[in-house]
Amino acid sequence: MPNRLAHETSPYLLQHADNPVDWWPWSADAFEEARRSGKPVLLSVGYSSCHWCHVMAHESFEDQETADYLNAHFVSVKVDREERPDVDAVYMEAVQAATGQGGWPMTVFLTPDAEPFYFGTYFPPAPRQGMPSFRQVLEGVHSAWTDRRDEVAEVAEKIVRDLAGREIAFGDTRVPGEEELAQALLGLTRDYDSVHGGFGGAPKFPPSMAVEFLLRHHARTGAEGALQMAADTCERMARGGIYDQLGGGFARYSVDREWVVPHFEKMLYDNALLCRVYAHLWRATGSDLARRVALETADFMVRELRTNEGGFASALDADSDDGNGKHVEGAYYVWTPAQLREVLGEQDAELAADYFGVTAEGTFEEGASVLQLPQSEGVFDAERIASIRARLLEARGERPAPGRDDKVVAAWNGLAVAALAETGAYFDRPDLVEAALGAADLLVRLHLDEHARLARTSKDGRVGANAGVLEDYADVSEGFLALASVTGEGVWLEFAGFLLDHVLVQFTDEESGTLYDTAADAEKLIRRPQDPTDNATPSGWSAAAGALLSYAAQTGAEPHRAAAERALGVVKALGPRAPRFIGWGLATAEALLDGPREVAVVGPVDDPATKELHRAALLATAPGAVVAVGAPDGDELPLLAERLLVSGEPTAYVCRNFTCDAPTTDVDRLREALGR
Repeated sequence: MPNRLAHETSPYLLQHADNPVDWWPWSADAFEEARRSGKPVLLSVGYSSCHWCHVMAHESFEDQETADYLNAHFVSVKVDREERPDVDAVYMEAVQAATGQGGWPMTVFLTPDAEPFYFGTYFPPAPRQGMPSFRQVLEGVHSAWTDRRDEVAEVAEKIVRDLAGREIAFGDTRVPGEEELAQALLGLTRDYDSVHGGFGGAPKFPPSMAVEFLLRHHARTGAEGALQMAADTCERMARGGIYDQLGGGFARYSVDREWVVPHFEKMLYDNALLCRVYAHLWRATGSDLARRVALETADFMVRELRTNEGGFASALDADSDDGNGKHVEGAYYVWTPAQLREVLGEQDAELAADYFGVTAEGTFEEGASVLQLPQSEGVFDAERIASIRARLLEARGERPAPGRDDKVVAAWNGLAVAALAETGAYFDRPDLVEAALGAADLLVRLHLDEHARLARTSKDGRVGANAGVLEDYADVSEGFLALASVTGEGVWLEFAGFLLDHVLVQFTDEESGTLYDTAADAEKLIRRPQDPTDNATPSGWSAAAGALLSYAAQTGAEPHRAAAERALGVVKALGPRAPRFIGWGLATAEALLDGPREVAVVGPVDDPATKELHRAALLATAPGAVVAVGAPDGDELPLLAERLLVSGEPTAYVCRNFTCDAPTTDVDRLREALGR
């Protein structure tokens, strides 16, 4: 019989709806039940494409004996971290403070007042490698709760006090300048892997936000080393197993420093960020590889992640059926030489093995290989390779596909809107711009209420119950601002303004200007989460600074620019010390130092000369430049106000820091004005 999770919208929670565990969703009712029954709370946090979450579910939560023990002694609460990033952030901070590490599944034991007192991540069904079994942990916690309740309460109170004392020092009231950005570049250079690209060792995550900073820094200063690190990292990733050489799109991270073996789940946010980064790399260098990867990644998102409602699903699982009824990580993506021969025949299989780095011993498990492009030299027959790739992709399509998390997350859809709008504009792919518009339309229709408040998630056209957090407001604004620049439709700028007004009122501390991840009137947790560091996605803090700055450049809104500058104070403090973890903040600081440039293109929208000027403006590498396009008498966008045609011809105006160049009708002159 299904438990209480059967009525949820989260695919992750629905995966646990048939567990024998008497799960509760995160709710006041769950904690009320804990108080009524005198039981502690087991909080289990994960997400649908998390491999070890599936493992622990199968080993423990589907086990009747374990479930009986849990049901007798605990109130069990299951949380999807992608639906409730605030809950995840607060308790992950506690786990990391107590154990020095974190991860998912996250397992936390709480008092009925939601105060944590014991922590862990994955627990095996039997003791293993120094780890206690899950049953041993449950028995130990139950014993402590029953026999040493006062001691447990003291521990919980101390943890909550310690967390409250970890308020973020704002760092600085001044914005980061040349010196801090140069120090950040030096820090990245020290961490750079000059052999394989990227930063640090294994596991290695795609550094999309740091690459965006490097591209902007090069555009502003001409630093060749910054461009080289960005280009080499992007090439190594695109040639590695972390990139899907058949279907496009990136896996979440590489388990090794060489980018060979990925952790196979594909996340919307990674692909949105990387699609945009490769498009920007092409814009800076004209690289054919960057163009191909940007377009293939965009096509992957539209083909495999777009939902029936026009939004984009959160993720594809790492695991899938191996054809023998067993769920195995990477089964959908890897190949043996025998499998190549079966699809391609002897001669083409030999070529494919050489081209994609498939070996007899394998690069993954059980003799299978992850497809790569190890050959940087040598000549291959392009038509033959295209035929091989098409046949392998078709054959792979016959395999059982990985599960898809159909949940639409507002923030990640905002990132996808920005990436698809720009990629479509750069490469003359109106279908990609249409896909961006479809997702933006869904966000407005379904996620935005009459007070312009955002809901965090939806699924199958049904909006979720959880309020948007700072990253939702910031990233959706980023997407809408990109659409305004690409389409010239002022309504997207208007919607961004509604959302960013909420950022100023609901998420910003009036006195210090620091930003919080949850709204002032959101559900009160044991602490109000607040984190300026960029991890897999831009932090809400960094993303808000970027969107506020762009909106101010488009509209001249001084409060928004002032808020962006205050938010960037933390980049002044963290940028030189931890540049890998504040890449989007550094990229935004580059835009601030450059102005950012404001480009207004006026002319009849169907005039080829207007289109050419508009395209030149969009392709400018000036960091964070904003673009407005429209008829000379149009009132769609504030930047177009009082801009006149010169000699009756379509005209471009470039301004920065309250100073404007002479208007020009010449595309080459516009390009020059938007260079360094």
